[in-house]
Amino acid sequence: MSKQDSSYRVGMTAFGAIFFIFGFATTFIVTLSAPIKEIFSLSEFEAQLLASAFFIAYPLMSIPTGKLIDRIGYKRTVMAGLVLMALGSFIYIPASKIPSFPVYLLGTFILATGVVFLQVAANPYVTAIGPEATASSRLNLTQALNSIGTMIAPWLISVAIFRGLNPESANYALEAAAKVPLPFIVMGIGVLLVALVLLLIKLPAISYEKKEKKSILKYPHVVLGALAIFTYVGAEVGNAGLIVNYLKKSLAMTGEEAATYAAIYWGGAMVGRFFGSFMFSGMSSSKKITSALPVLLLAFVSGAFVTGWNWSIGAVFLGVAVANFLIMQIGTGKAARTLAIFALIAAALDLLTTFTTGNVALWTIISIGLFNSIMFPNIFSLAVKDLDTAELSSASGLINSLILGGAIIPPIMGSVADKFGYTWAFIVPALCYIYIFYYAVKGAHIRK
Repeated sequence: MSKQDSSYRVGMTAFGAIFFIFGFATTFIVTLSAPIKEIFSLSEFEAQLLASAFFIAYPLMSIPTGKLIDRIGYKRTVMAGLVLMALGSFIYIPASKIPSFPVYLLGTFILATGVVFLQVAANPYVTAIGPEATASSRLNLTQALNSIGTMIAPWLISVAIFRGLNPESANYALEAAAKVPLPFIVMGIGVLLVALVLLLIKLPAISYEKKEKKSILKYPHVVLGALAIFTYVGAEVGNAGLIVNYLKKSLAMTGEEAATYAAIYWGGAMVGRFFGSFMFSGMSSSKKITSALPVLLLAFVSGAFVTGWNWSIGAVFLGVAVANFLIMQIGTGKAARTLAIFALIAAALDLLTTFTTGNVALWTIISIGLFNSIMFPNIFSLAVKDLDTAELSSASGLINSLILGGAIIPPIMGSVADKFGYTWAFIVPALCYIYIFYYAVKGAHIRK
């Protein structure tokens, strides 16, 4: 193995771990809104403010983080992000002891600031570390690793927080609050250990010529791509944030059972991103089909695992994954075309959730995760196309700042759910996906 190949593998391995970490943290916070709603007797709108406290960090910190990368580099920025994540995690200890919703919000914001550091550094690093032609493939691979974390987080909430709780207990709120800190303590210690490992290893450097940068705002495909990220994150987080309480109300599920289905929603993103990791590569068609087989097995096993080894649920999830892979073939490995198809299907699934009930509505909302899968990496790679490496960090800062959608769309959905019922709230993300369809068909092709 050449020195260059070895350096590339070290970089991809390190940032694969980083993607896993911030994927886990993000989904854990999103799913935590369900037990937080119960602990503090909040409305759905108020409960979704937890997601707002997380995602508001993106517009506040993304552009400064891009500048910080230019000043101190990718590695030190990532290490600083890991330390901030640990600090935010440990704040959940006093927040749960009191318990105090405002202190939860504070800890969430600090943790999210650390995640912003990681994400703004990670996406352009993975994009620039190899050939531009396979950037979408690399981003899909790292996003798949991110999604392993996103699937584990809701399952962990179902086990660590919901399991053993009796909603009829007079001390339910205090008992639930007492269970919240442990996962955050583990996460805090874990990210500090990763920071220590990063301190001891040498990452491949991304060097570029320092020159005067053009304003990123002059590139319509970047600006429209940032808006597509706004709608995508808002829709993905909004759907996920309401799943647990929607299933508890519409299908009379327990919190523990509903959280396992939230894990399947995020597991769909994991499976779809593994598909994307080779569908957008230069791999031959026969190798793509061969590579799909272990991913389909993963879908079958993971769907059964998170539902307590329910193989029937695993089989249904496998069937949806097969449909997702077949539909992905229509995209013929093209990022924009696949994005357009998936956006239309996701919009249709949200609308079906609104106008159907029972198991049909259950699987339409759960299946959206599979079609969310390739959206972030494909939008990102389309938005930074044709930029030189000196402009990547600024573009990433702008694009990641519009992850603000995760702070805006979920409370809007929560407000609709409070006033009109949960099913009507899913019209909001359907509209978001329609804009993403526009970006894939038209907006991504605008250049200046």
